[in-house]
Amino acid sequence: MSGFAVIFNKQDPLELENMFQRIAHRGPYISGKFEYKRVLMAQNYLKSDICLKNDKFLEPDENQVPAFNPKLPKFRICYDGQMGNWTERAKHSGEADGPFREERLFVHLYKQYDSQMFEYLDDAIFAFVISDGENLFAARDLLGIKTLFYGRKNGALYLSSELKSLIGITDDIHEFPPGYYMDSTGTLFRFAELPKSQPEILHSDPNEMAETIRDIIRRSFQNRVNFEAPTGSLLSGGIDSSVIAWMAGKAYRDKFGKDERLQTFALGVGESEDITCARLMADYIRSNHHELIVDLDQILAVLPQVIWSLESFDPSLVRSSVSNYLISKYAREQGMEVLLSGEGGDEVFCGYLYLKNFPAEELFAQQMECIGFLHHNASLRLDRMNLCNSVRVVTPLISGELLKYAMAIPSEYKQRPDGDQKIEKWIFRKAYENVLPKEIVWRLKQEFSQGSGSADVLPKYFDETVKDEELKEAKSSYPMVRSKEELYYFKIFIEHFGSGRAVETVGQWISL
Repeated sequence: MSGFAVIFNKQDPLELENMFQRIAHRGPYISGKFEYKRVLMAQNYLKSDICLKNDKFLEPDENQVPAFNPKLPKFRICYDGQMGNWTERAKHSGEADGPFREERLFVHLYKQYDSQMFEYLDDAIFAFVISDGENLFAARDLLGIKTLFYGRKNGALYLSSELKSLIGITDDIHEFPPGYYMDSTGTLFRFAELPKSQPEILHSDPNEMAETIRDIIRRSFQNRVNFEAPTGSLLSGGIDSSVIAWMAGKAYRDKFGKDERLQTFALGVGESEDITCARLMADYIRSNHHELIVDLDQILAVLPQVIWSLESFDPSLVRSSVSNYLISKYAREQGMEVLLSGEGGDEVFCGYLYLKNFPAEELFAQQMECIGFLHHNASLRLDRMNLCNSVRVVTPLISGELLKYAMAIPSEYKQRPDGDQKIEKWIFRKAYENVLPKEIVWRLKQEFSQGSGSADVLPKYFDETVKDEELKEAKSSYPMVRSKEELYYFKIFIEHFGSGRAVETVGQWISL
């Protein structure tokens, strides 16, 4: 994970420096700038982004950044992403392992296939800009897991990993839409979209499905996790994070020795359910477990920083982001540079409780709507709350292969009827029922903010402290504000980003 800023069609190094300094947290280890003809490019990296084999790291050299492919030296690439299928694609392209291997491969694919390159990136998340000084090509992955914004002013085009880079540069600010690419004219073109209808059902035997799911996730984990940098695992005690922590614990011992222990991290507002379940799971996998217990005052104290980093005022997102911010900060203080996360399981296997309200024939459409909102919700939280602490986050459950397979699973295996109730993520739970404690496998789904406890204390606090008249007055000017809690977050947001176009980049979840 990293950050970048680009200006096309205007040579103003001071503007680029202004943009770049605002995202310095995304990559304090190595950074560099490139100026040539019509383009200005700046890129930074975390140390964990460019770890070599056997705990060796690339020495800082700004001349290497933004990255380039020595076989195609006229192209430079600003890149933030992660490829699950690098090995497979590299075999076909002849690209070698080593520093900036994904960047070099992206440039190779662009040169060979132009806008058709995305056909080979079905297991990658990315935001990138490629330029030879005369032309520009930018894109963002289909799910919007990696963040990207753009703006225009006086014929110039500005792109950056975060909204805050563009504030003060231009008032014409937009979120770069997921699944699109942009050419030198600033025109956007769609290269992919989520399916409108469910693919043909190819799987019917639950045991075979469970085995295949385990195999896909195992390979996804192996392709994304190497422990070359200090690595820990977030552990909420839900099945998603527990599966990843269980796999990580085994892989960690395989790599470093049978007596070595993975570092795991859990947060709770008091003795929350997450804390209790995470403790149980940590004992089960024999991890070196860390607990961070916080109270309301600690949460309120970090809200301004969280909203500045998050660039959102949506209540459900802010609540979960506070928890994520605090535990990520704590893990960084303990020396972690990489955190593993179980994010993605709810979207892939229909884990959200509200999905139980829909009949089986409507579940796929609702699932696609949920996945389509990822770029405004969970993926935004993961990106911002970890990178603001200069921590790289890895999410093995966000896998193109896993999503494609899961979409062809019958709805009744994702939301399994059980009397007059439904068991969410049933097929995913079944896949791991014989390797994890039953208390974890069959624990009711809770959003991060619910399990950690922040969803309980924050709405109540703002209902008691914000006056009814204040909310009524605010809604007359800003009808998008739906609650006292949201009003509090909204005020902090507009202090940082203004009440203009920046507000339109914020996605609001269907419920508070």
